[in-house]
Amino acid sequence: MKSLLAFSRLIDALNERVGTAVYWLVLVMVLVSAGNATSRYALERASNAWLELQWYLFAAVFLLGSGYALLHNEHIRIDVITGRLSGRARAWIDIFGTLFFLLPMATYIAWLSWPIFVNAWNSNEVSASAGGLIRWPVRAMVPAGFFLLSLQGASELIKRVAFLRGLIPDPTEKHEVPMEMVIARGEVEGK
Repeated sequence: MKSLLAFSRLIDALNERVGTAVYWLVLVMVLVSAGNATSRYALERASNAWLELQWYLFAAVFLLGSGYALLHNEHIRIDVITGRLSGRARAWIDIFGTLFFLLPMATYIAWLSWPIFVNAWNSNEVSASAGGLIRWPVRAMVPAGFFLLSLQGASELIKRVAFLRGLIPDPTEKHEVPMEMVIARGEVEGK
């Protein structure tokens, strides 16, 4: 289990870094949007490339940030129901949901979207809009985002099993020490 927890730490670190970088893309997206609006209305100059860049950045934030959201337990869930359950019951629900819904869906979408990216790469697909951008970068974000989500799902699965075995505290609870540090220590004291 220690090697699995070490693997989980690596996945968590990867999604933490990607999520932190994605935060900066939000700022870039806002600046591009403001520049595009200023250019359009103040200078009467419009560009489809700037508009498409905004869409690409939004796609990057949404897709590449999904693993980060799962890492920080900020994804959508039914807290009205699960909030009343014990930590062990929530862990079992998370395990079931991860095994039967999250991982199959995320890996299937990553698998299906890969050929679409490869086709866009090979054909050097360009937007049909005048002045549009190349499409392969945004096509690459779909398999990349769902791959990161799949990795984070595996990490969360490892942490839930470790919690049920008594090796780490409940990963869904807020801890004074970040969960990465708890896992890095290897085990809960005395276990």
